[in-house]
Amino acid sequence: MSLRARLLCGWLRQTEKRFIARAGQPAQLRRHMERSARFFFHAPRGTEFEEITLGATPVEATRVMPLGASHGPLILYFHGGGYIFGSPRTHRAMVAQLAARTGLPAVLPQYRLAPEHPFPAAPDDVLSAYRAVMGHSGGVIIGGDSAGGGLALGLLGHIAALGLPQPLGTFCFSPLTDMTFSGRSFTTNAKADPLLPAERARDMAMMYLQGGDAYDPRATPLNADFAGAGPVWLTAGDTEILLDDTRRMADRLMAQGVDVTCIIERGLPHVWPLMHAILPEARRTLDGLAGWITSLSRL
Repeated sequence: MSLRARLLCGWLRQTEKRFIARAGQPAQLRRHMERSARFFFHAPRGTEFEEITLGATPVEATRVMPLGASHGPLILYFHGGGYIFGSPRTHRAMVAQLAARTGLPAVLPQYRLAPEHPFPAAPDDVLSAYRAVMGHSGGVIIGGDSAGGGLALGLLGHIAALGLPQPLGTFCFSPLTDMTFSGRSFTTNAKADPLLPAERARDMAMMYLQGGDAYDPRATPLNADFAGAGPVWLTAGDTEILLDDTRRMADRLMAQGVDVTCIIERGLPHVWPLMHAILPEARRTLDGLAGWITSLSRL
């Protein structure tokens, strides 16, 4: 763990974690995340961004084209934000960093957010987005972080249930896979987690579910079946409240015969690859993931 990571975790604990704990309305979190992204997150030079529409529903999205993009799979990425904030704008710089490392294009759907659009609006949107791109000639790799990681894994289970063409692979940073918050780390890491305040999780769940079934596999992909799924790559930090969401997800996938790569890092904050401009660990994680994605594209 680098000195920068230790300093960043201390700063996040004193500032961002406290802000998230006391933020009253989703609009506050949305404005804060958008401002932070503009200031801290930067795409590689030469990256092109284009606003597009996916499918007949339709779903708005941002296409990311790295400099010198090559033919191959499409990365379909779902941003995090507890289902109530975040957007393609807040995550497109990190995805652009991954796109530059792989030479592959990416698409970030703008799925509908709660509380204005409760469950299952977000899973419906990501399914529509996948249907719109699943015929991509080089195949599709789906990914996401936090709540977006939960959407990616819930989609992977839904794809299997519907018998749709499988993605080449799926990757997730610190995914939220259990909307009942039953993992031990949710309690044992409540103080240690540098970013996420455990006490706000129930509020987020109420805004998102609004009476929906927390055990539905689209909300809690730990309950999904993944028969026939391609390889899955997961990572989380060992001090995160969502640590057990990743560990249990890896166990469930492996029990169903899925090829899983699960990497648990020491002391890093929730979705640390967003901090690629600051953390050497973030850049190493993106480098490692890019190698994994490239190996899939060669299969």
